[in-house]
Amino acid sequence: MADRARGALLGLAVGDALGAPAENIRPSEIRRRWGRITGFVSDDPAGTDDTEYAIFSGLLLARHGSALTVSHVERAWHHWIADLDEGPFRGAGFSERGTLENLRRGLAAPISAQHRHAWSDGLAMRAAPFGVFAAGRPAEAARLVAVDGTISHDGEGIYGGQAVAAGVAAAMVGAGPASVVAAALSAVPMDSWTARSLRRAVTAARRSYPDRLTAERAVRSAVVIGGYPWTDLAPEAVGLAFGAFAAAGGDFRTAVLTAVNMGRDADTTAAVAGALAGALHGASAIPADWAAAIGPVRGSCLPSMRGYHVLDIAGLLTPDAPDTPDTPDAPGVPEEARALSGGDPSGEPSWEPAGTSFAEPGPRTGAAGTTVPVTAPGTAR
Repeated sequence: MADRARGALLGLAVGDALGAPAENIRPSEIRRRWGRITGFVSDDPAGTDDTEYAIFSGLLLARHGSALTVSHVERAWHHWIADLDEGPFRGAGFSERGTLENLRRGLAAPISAQHRHAWSDGLAMRAAPFGVFAAGRPAEAARLVAVDGTISHDGEGIYGGQAVAAGVAAAMVGAGPASVVAAALSAVPMDSWTARSLRRAVTAARRSYPDRLTAERAVRSAVVIGGYPWTDLAPEAVGLAFGAFAAAGGDFRTAVLTAVNMGRDADTTAAVAGALAGALHGASAIPADWAAAIGPVRGSCLPSMRGYHVLDIAGLLTPDAPDTPDTPDAPGVPEEARALSGGDPSGEPSWEPAGTSFAEPGPRTGAAGTTVPVTAPGTAR
C-alpha cells in the first residue's frame, strides 16, 4: 500500500512535469518542436499548480481525514492562500483565481465557487490524494474530494474530481484498468458530460489502430471540443487522461507519454494518467530518471507549499504508516505536522503559526526518495 501511495503521487508529479511544456499546444506543434516527446524536454523540469495544489489538499486531508468538512477547506484556503499577500498567483488556473477573488471579497463556500470556470479540471488535478487516503473505497474518495471541491468547483468540475479520486482508490488495491474505469464511472452521474466523455475516450482507446499516432487522434476526436479556446474543461481533460490510461493498458510510461503527446491541458491529463498508473503499479513502475527529477515543489504557484515533496504527502496518507505520537510537540514530529495542528492538541486547528508557519515557509527536511515517517497529529482514518 505504501508503494502504491508513492506511485500515485510521484506519478502525478512526473506527469505534471513531463506535460508542462506541451500544455495548450496542438499535437502537430508538439511533433514540429520535439518529434514525439519521450522524456523531459526541459533541462530543469518542474511541476506546476497541479502538483502544488495536490500537496495542499493532501496536507489538509492528512490533518482531518474522513472528518474533513467544507468549513475546514474554506479556512485552509484563507490561511494558506487567500489571506497571504503573495502577489500574483503565477500558474494558477482560472478556477483557482476565481475562487480566490471570491474569498477575498468575503464570499463563503459554496458561493465562492460561483465563477465562470467552476467546470474546470482544477479539482481533478488535485484529486489523487483522496484516492490514496481512501484506498479500496472509491465512494469515500469521491465523497471527500467533493467536500474539498465545494470551495472552488460545481457540477462537472466536481464530477471530474470524483472520477479521478475514485479511479485512484480502485487502483490502490490492484484493480485492473477496466475496474479502475468502472470505479470512476460509478462515482459520477451516468448522464453527466464527464461520464459521457470518459466512456467515449475509453471506448476509442480500446479499439485497434495501425499506430500510436492514429490511436491518439481517435481518443482526442472522441472528447475534444474543437475550436473552444480553453483546454481546462474537466470532462475533456478527465476523458483524455482515462483514455490515455486505457490505451496503455495501465502501463505507466505509455499512459503518461500518450497523455503528453495529445496536447491540450497536457500537464493535468498526464498528471491524472500518471496518478492512475502509479497507484496501480507502485513507484517501481516509474522510470528511475523521471522519478529522480522530481524534487520538492518550488512554490511557483503556492508559495506556502514551497519545500514539500509529494513523497512526504504519500507518507502522511498511507494507512500502514508507523505509529505516531499523539501530541504535536512530541519529539520527531516534523514541522509540517506541527503546523497542521496549529499547536492546538485539542483536535481543532487554530490556523495560527506554530514555529515556522505555512505563511513563512522555510527549508523542509523531506527530500526526493524519502517519506515523512509520521502522520499528522489527530488524523482520522
